Parts: sequence; structure tokens; C-alpha cells
Amino acid sequence: MIPPIVYSAEVRDARADGRPVVALESTIITHGMPAPENVETALACEADIRAGGAVPATIAVIDGILRIGLEADELRGFSSRAGLAKLSRADLAAALATGRSGATTVSATMIAARLAGIAVFATGGIGGVHRGAETSFDISADLTELAETPVTVVAAGPKAILDIPKTLERLETLGVPVIAFGQDEVPAFWSRSSGLAAPLRMDSAAEIAAAHLMRAALGLPGGQLVVNPVPAGREIPAEALAPMIETATNEALARGIAAKKVTPWILDRIFELTEGASLRTNIALVRNNARLAAQIAHELSGAAVARSEER
Repeated sequence: MIPPIVYSAEVRDARADGRPVVALESTIITHGMPAPENVETALACEADIRAGGAVPATIAVIDGILRIGLEADELRGFSSRAGLAKLSRADLAAALATGRSGATTVSATMIAARLAGIAVFATGGIGGVHRGAETSFDISADLTELAETPVTVVAAGPKAILDIPKTLERLETLGVPVIAFGQDEVPAFWSRSSGLAAPLRMDSAAEIAAAHLMRAALGLPGGQLVVNPVPAGREIPAEALAPMIETATNEALARGIAAKKVTPWILDRIFELTEGASLRTNIALVRNNARLAAQIAHELSGAAVARSEER
């Protein structure tokens, strides 16, 4: 059986020409941000990637077809569709097999990127070990996907609503490199600092691309997590956010909100508690990640050209 995949014209041409491509998820459009900021941010990220010399590929499942790249009008239409599923590794195949539509999470986007030969993926923040996971066992599929699928993921760290120390411990156990870009600490999504030392630090896209290629040369499975701090001046300090995260988390627990619904609900509640500041920071960080991802993809493309010329 051949997976039903359709490429946008821009992505198809880039693949044919060997130009760098950066994957983008679609849950940020459907579940991560309110309208109209969701579409505006998605289009801005695509523009940032083009400005960086790469081609954006926003990924979604529409009527059972895995779409690698969406036209602007398709993206706008997708953002307003009702009842879209939130697709991860567990349900991506079922959605394709039964003709359903859904937005791809980090794990599903990584799978799609691998199928399309896309090595770099920009997102906002990754999922991880939820607070209270010792009793709920709520751990995102993003972590195991990073251990299995050879894609470099650029994020602003684990989402701050998670148990970040346990998330890092889990990534270490799974053998996933966590690379802080330009600093010695792991950022915490809306905040530049988590108070936790980064396992690895790199200061250039070229270094990150070289590490990606070396993993492939060593035959190591899985990808890399590049944690890119939100630009200075756009962050919300961790100490200011901590009581709001505690409030939102406790309210979600009291309401019995769990599984795939918990993260969007808590993010919405923090948007209310910060009076919209969390959304503005979210937009800044995801665009910052798109720009770095374009640089990494450009370096990987240049390395591929150099290898071809050597042959």
C-alpha cells in the first residue's frame, strides 16, 4: 500500500531542484492559537522560511490525503474547518485509511516529514511528561517520535506547563540529543530560562546540521531536539508564569480535562490569565524557530550539494 501523499507545487518544485524545505505542523493553526492570529502566524512563519532561503511545507491531513505543503487559500480554509482531529502517531494511519481530516501534531508531522524527505521541522514547543504523570502516565508521543524518526526539530523547549525536568530525563533515556541554541540553559517555551542546564550547546546552524549528518553516518535512529530561546525582550519570565501555570493546571484537574484536550485548554487559560501576553510571546517564538530551521535546512542542502560535487 502506498500512502496517499500530495505535494504543493512549491514543495514539489523544491524537491525536484534539491532546494531546502522546512516542515511546519498544522495543530498550531487549529488547536494552538485563536483566529485570526492562527492563520496570520502560519503565513508569517512560511514567509520567514522563504526569506531564509528555504521552502515551507505546512503539513495536514485533508479528506484522507497527507498534504505536504498548503496553498494560502487552503491553509485559510483548513483553519476554519469544524471537528478536525488532532493527529499523532497513534491515529495518523487510521485517518488516512478512512478518509478523515486532521491537524498534525509534532509526532505526526515528523512522520510526514520523513516520508517526504524533509530533514528539518519548526514548531512552537514540544510535548513531554505532564505534571502528575507518575499517576496519570500522561507522556506525549513527541518524545518517542524524537527517538525514532530522523528529523531535526526546532522548538522553544518543552511547553512550560509540563514537568520539564522529567521531560529531559525521558529524552536522555531515549537517547535524544537536546541542543540549546546560543545559551547554556534549556529554555521553557515562553521563558528563556528554565533553570536547567542544557545537555548540549551549539551556536550556529552549521554545527546543528553537522550533528544531524553525523547521526546519520553513525546509523543512529531518531532525530535531534534544538531548543531555541524566545528572543530577548519577548519572553515572559518563568517566575511570573509559575503561579498562572499552577492555577491553570489545578483548574484543568478539577474539571477532569485530560488526554489530548488538556494542553489546548491550559494554553487557553494561560492566555486569559496573562491578558493575551502568552499569545504574543508564542507568535514571537514560533517565528524565531522558523527562521533558525530555515538556516539549518540551508546548511543541510549545501552539504548535500558538496557531497554531490565530490562524487
